Amino acid sequence: MDKLAYERELIKSGFKYICGVDEVGRGPLAGPVVCAAVIMPLDDLVEGVDDSKSLSCKKRKILSEEILKKAIAYAICRIEPQVIDEINILNATKLCMKNAVESLKITPDFVITDGNMTLDTALPQKSIVKGDALSYSIGAASIVAKVYRDNLMEEYALVYPDYAFEKNKGYGTKAHIEGIIGAGICPIHRRSFTKRWLKES
Repeated sequence: MDKLAYERELIKSGFKYICGVDEVGRGPLAGPVVCAAVIMPLDDLVEGVDDSKSLSCKKRKILSEEILKKAIAYAICRIEPQVIDEINILNATKLCMKNAVESLKITPDFVITDGNMTLDTALPQKSIVKGDALSYSIGAASIVAKVYRDNLMEEYALVYPDYAFEKNKGYGTKAHIEGIIGAGICPIHRRSFTKRWLKES
């Protein structure tokens, strides 16, 4: 599979700075949604870039360091649970992606995103279903976002030890839900995602 197929077509069309964007954390009960935007050099690739979910934790961390070292530009943004509750997760994800693109130190010529979301930007863009596995640039963004968020949730686990965040990263595992029922919610929980278990507690 040629993970540069989309990028090559864009380069042929005259675009130079191609930005890959991906998010992580749409589904968890706790923690922010995180988005990364990266502009990668396409003549000096990081070997092994793929959909972050298909990689081991150790491999992701190694690749993330390499990606950030080689990136022409990158930005990582997050939208906190309180905002997710206010505007819903879909709008929060779109806002997070938009913020990441706009935070780049170099304005991209073209933006490619994972999934099927259209961003509120004047920049030319294309969304690619399963883009994190099909596009090198989006795959790089997915790795950066995943490593950042996983590290963040491990830090939160030290502050809020009742929910096993170090293992579940905020997703609704049995241990996490039992923690909510037993201890209630903590400041990083999404209230709109946890209503059913709050009633049980």
